[in-house]
Amino acid sequence: MFKSGFVTIIGRPNVGKSTLMNHFIGKKVAIMSNKPQTTRNRIQTILTTEKEQIIFIDTPGIHKPKHKLGEHMNQMALSTFSEVDALLWLVEPDQKVGAGDLFIIEKLKEIKTPVILVINKMDLIPKNEILLVMDAYRKLYAFDDIVPVSALKGENSEAVLDAVRKHLLEGPMFFPEGMVTDQPEKQLVAELIREKTLFFLKEEVPHGIAVVVESFEEREGQPILEIHATIVCEKKSHKPIILGKQGQMIKKIGTQARKDIQNLLGTKVHLELWVKVKDNWRDSEFHLKNYGYDQNQ
Repeated sequence: MFKSGFVTIIGRPNVGKSTLMNHFIGKKVAIMSNKPQTTRNRIQTILTTEKEQIIFIDTPGIHKPKHKLGEHMNQMALSTFSEVDALLWLVEPDQKVGAGDLFIIEKLKEIKTPVILVINKMDLIPKNEILLVMDAYRKLYAFDDIVPVSALKGENSEAVLDAVRKHLLEGPMFFPEGMVTDQPEKQLVAELIREKTLFFLKEEVPHGIAVVVESFEEREGQPILEIHATIVCEKKSHKPIILGKQGQMIKKIGTQARKDIQNLLGTKVHLELWVKVKDNWRDSEFHLKNYGYDQNQ
């Protein structure tokens, strides 16, 4: 009997949702960063075995929004709660449950979807303290399972999959075997470029950027993919920071992004990057839609 199901991964920003999802798939699909609010769209990845297919939906971190982009990110995350077969809620191993987590708990009380609490970064605290964290959360909500993990190291991740399997139903293979994501290649490329920009730039720049892939085509007669992309920033003062002295920063971003893009697509890549300023684009419905943050996704 073949089983299948959809599972949303939720949590506050920077708790390791994308890291865990990438570990399940064995391939980088969602970008990872130590900066919060990295994921901006719902990203589906697919884990297929002989007996089952699990479709994971990685959502933006739930947070107090400061602009239309933040509102859009929150809505995307919350809208998945009742659409799936199970929820994985990632938290950090802190015995004090913060206001952000209490907000999520109130939203969970409104649905009937099974919820599995995943306490990430368990490698950072002693094992006896993990039990105290589990008790703190257990008092606030009746979770179907509570599983401590280290997403970065992959520790105990199989126990999470076992907890998910309890909620899978007999069903079809929704996606072809071998397919690991439903995301278009252009969007994955844009996200990888954004990841490198997040990694290299100073704190005041990253959240005000978007990446738009302008062209994406094979060179005629050559096994090389020609990609032209634009890094969009909000302020004129950010442009020289992204470019760097004598263009060194954007060159560094491009070099590292090209390596990941080649690994993802399995082909040689020539990557050209530009920088464009669009004032306050995160508060513009027009620009949000143009840059791939459609409220109706």
